[in-house]
Amino acid sequence: MGGFDPHQLQEMMSQAKRQYEDLQKKMQEIIVEGSAGGGAVTVKMNGQKRLLQVTMDPEAVKSGDIEMLQDLVTAAVNSASARVDETLQSTVGGMLGGMGGMFG
Repeated sequence: MGGFDPHQLQEMMSQAKRQYEDLQKKMQEIIVEGSAGGGAVTVKMNGQKRLLQVTMDPEAVKSGDIEMLQDLVTAAVNSASARVDETLQSTVGGMLGGMGGMFG
């Protein structure tokens, strides 16, 4: 039976911390778009799901249909949020793949 090696544990924790910091940085750099209503409303969101920009087609605003605009904004934000999830899943999956040897 192998003994407990505190240096190995410390190295694993250090590596996990570096990967967490790398992930946080990548999340800030990721920018996705979501849209609804055929582009009537478009939003930009970063990987931390912070809404960065909302753009509305002037024609959609002219209609004066506030409920429709609210629904389009909601749909566009949800679309962007789903894209963030997809992007992060592939990014995190790739990062964690390299850690498999540490725990195996």
